[in-house]
This record gives sequence, structure tokens and C-alpha cells, in this order.
Amino acid sequence: MSRSHRVVVIGAGVGGLVAAIDIARRGAEVIVLEQAHAPGGKMREIDIAGQRIDSGPTVLTMRWVFDEIFAESGENIADHLGLRPADVLARHAWSKDERLDLFCDVERSADEIGRFAGAGEAGRFVEFCSRAQATYETLEKSFILSGKPSPASLALNAGLTGLGDLWRISPFTTLWSALGKHFHDPRLRQLFARYATYCGSSPFEAPATLMLVAHVEREGVWLVDGGMHRLAAALADLAARKGATIRYASKASEIVVEGGRAARVRLADGEEVPCDAVVVNADPAALARGLLGGDAARAVGGKAAPRSLSAMTWSLVAKTEGFPLKRHNVFFSSDYKAEFDDILRQGRVPRAPTVYVCAHDRDASGDAAPSGEERLFFIVNAPPVGDRYNFNQSEKDQCLQRALALLERCGAQITVRPEMSVATTPTDFQRMFPGSGGALYGQASHGWNASFTRPTATTSIPGLYLAGGCTHPGPGVPMAAISGRLAAAQVVQGLASTGSSRRAVMSGGT
Repeated sequence: MSRSHRVVVIGAGVGGLVAAIDIARRGAEVIVLEQAHAPGGKMREIDIAGQRIDSGPTVLTMRWVFDEIFAESGENIADHLGLRPADVLARHAWSKDERLDLFCDVERSADEIGRFAGAGEAGRFVEFCSRAQATYETLEKSFILSGKPSPASLALNAGLTGLGDLWRISPFTTLWSALGKHFHDPRLRQLFARYATYCGSSPFEAPATLMLVAHVEREGVWLVDGGMHRLAAALADLAARKGATIRYASKASEIVVEGGRAARVRLADGEEVPCDAVVVNADPAALARGLLGGDAARAVGGKAAPRSLSAMTWSLVAKTEGFPLKRHNVFFSSDYKAEFDDILRQGRVPRAPTVYVCAHDRDASGDAAPSGEERLFFIVNAPPVGDRYNFNQSEKDQCLQRALALLERCGAQITVRPEMSVATTPTDFQRMFPGSGGALYGQASHGWNASFTRPTATTSIPGLYLAGGCTHPGPGVPMAAISGRLAAAQVVQGLASTGSSRRAVMSGGT
């Protein structure tokens, strides 16, 4: 490619930024259009009285993905970003007397599980870890890093000797069912079932292959100095150094198709940007609903997929007492099945929710408790109904009180001051990410075939590509980055076989 090729990337989320980096370093002109005033997409910050709180993804895994992105651009990530390995993966609690820490080290976690639930469960945990590792290794190249995987391609790539591995990862079994064979203690089953929520799904409907998350976490969880938003900023800076132009407060309103190809992007103010290819880093549902024009809606046709989970979140500066928080903490509800029935069957926020709490001011070991108030981020799973229901203040307050009551049952007293608290509802997420209904992970990963129906980088319209956590290989910061790399590879391949015919930028209408 050369600077005679222009590629427009819509959205400066992780997938869009990584696509911009990979395309720009190959020589093309890249323009990133971002409607917000900062990069990151869902990797956002909220400012409360001058204190910035990560209010999106809080965990960084698969560091090697980002090491490679920087290395292939001729740079070292350590020169631009402070990364420290976390000692404790998370602290889990069911009551004041039921607490369990998990670590990257399998033996250390097994010892903790033995203390918590007995030697038998510790042994079964080690067996579970082996199965999680085998699942990841079976799927890494054949699915995660594959541009367009299918059941047939998985079987073909596995070959005769690998078909047994494919069968052993239990693709037709739900995660909940598979965990019942690994753990006798219902608390451990509930703990590891939570991995389904990492891709916005129910463990009662998601496939057992999601146990691979256990292996990914044990390979390392990293804390980013200054917060996760610093990763987005570092990627944006790298894209700029490779020659990409990032335009903030620039909302794309339409992708114009001419001659059967994506040819121009029209902005909300009427400006038009001619281009040879477009990468859309957004929920594909926004395309399907015509939010980027009727032409682009045809790119992702077909039946609408079930939405993934949304969330009710709170960014807080608050006083904590009683419970020794780690950086990552999970407080479990007493009835996990009822929690997901409320969300998926009744379409309401759970009456008794599980609550995730990120304590931003805790260090890598989690042992250093700050004096005074500290920065916290709460997450409660919620239904993706943001485009048809607006949660009022009373409902938000009620949900927070339920969350605080669960924490108090586990020994944590959190003093929340309304002026130091910012709530985000599915309605707010729908506003930030139109077309999603507030779903944070695209389509739900329910059923064995769901992963194969998730949109991939290519679409039915030449020159129009997709990236982001709502496309293949799926949600999560490293997966979104991989999606950007897959999209960039398709753009490069597509432009190598076509000539450039773009015209000059036009301002004001058509």
C-alpha cells in the first residue's frame, strides 16, 4: 500500500486503534473518526471531584497481544506504558466467613481452595486448570486468531489427531453443566461460572469452552499505571506516530457505497471523506439498524442475534471499612440461577445481584488499604433494554442499596455520598453506543454455534470491514485488539488487489 490509499476508521476503541496502527504502518493514509473527545470507547474514565476512575474494562490479560503490536511497529510497550503483574487475581466472598482468593499460581490457588472447600476440591481444581489450558490451546490458532472460523474449519485444522481434543473441550455442553462435573462445592461452581459474564452471557446457556478464561487469567493479569484508559491513550499515540490522524468530536453519520464498494464517509456536520476502505469499530447492530446509512445496513444482514448482557455501574469515591478489599473483588448472590432468570427471562435488574468491585487504589498485592476515601467501581449485570426502557433515579438507588446490602452481609461497609457517585445504566450505554440497547458485548454467546455466527472482519460490501469487541473473536480488551489486527489484514489484502480512486474531501452536504 501507499499514501495514495486512504482508510477511514470509525471509532477509536481498542479495535479501531489497533486497526489504524497496523494499516498506517503499512503506508496507507488513515483517518480515525471518533465522536467522543478521547480514545478508548468502552475503556472510559469518569471524573469525580478531580479523581479519574476507570469505568469500563478493569483487567488486562494476554499482554503478549499488545507487546506484539508495539514490537511490530518498531517500539517497546514498556517505553510508553507502566505494566505490573497482579499477585491476586480476585478476592471472592459469599458471607463474612466465606472468602477465597485466587492467584496466577495454580498451586497457591489450590492451597487456598483446599483450605476453603477441602482437599478433594483442590485436586479437582488442578484438573480443571489442565482442562482450561487444553481448551485454550485447542482454540487459540484455530479459532481466536483465525479470520473466519467455522465448525468445519476447526475440524479441518485439527486433523484426525486433533478431533479428540475438539471433543474434549465440550463445545456442546453448557459451562454450568461442565463445572458441575469438576466441582462438588456449589460456591466454586458459581465462581468459575462467572467467566460466562466476561462475554456478557449466562453460564446456564454459554458453552463450556469459556472455561479457557481460567487459563488466560493464570497466564497473567496486569495492572496499568494510571488506569486502563492509559492503554487506550498509548495506542492512540502509537497510531499517530505511525501516521494516522485521529479526529475527536467527529461523528460519522453515513457510509456511502458507490459502484458496489464503500467509497465515502459522511459526517454529522455534512463533511464527506472519500476513501478506499472503511473499518467500523462499533456494535454491528448499529449498522444493521441503519444508523450508518441504508447502504451499510446491507453489510450485516440476517436475523438479529440475542443481545449480550448490559450493566448497572457506579463510579464512586467512598469510605470503606470492614472487608479487606483487593484490587478485584466479587461478592456473590445466594441464588445464581435466579439472578440470570431475572435478567434474561424477566428483563429486569436482578433482585439479588452478584456485585463486582474494583478498588483502584489498592496495589498489585491488594494489601495496602488507602487512608480516607478511595476510588471504587461497582458492576451489576443488567438486561440490554436501554433502547426501550429508561431507569429512573429510584430504580438506580434501589439497585445500589441491594448491592451495598450484599457487601455488608460479607463484612464490607461502604459509605456512599451521592455527590461522589456516578451511575451508568443500560440507557446510558445505549446513548453512548447507539444500536446496542446497552448490550456491552455484542451478541450473547449462547449455544455451541453462537461463536461462529458472530460477525467477522469482512462484510458483504467490498471495502467495508468490522472491528471491536462485538465482532470475532469476541469481547475483552485483548480480543478487541485481535479483531483490529484481523480487520487490518483484510484491508491490506483488499487494497492490494484494487486501485485507488478516491476524490478530495468535500465540506457541506453532497
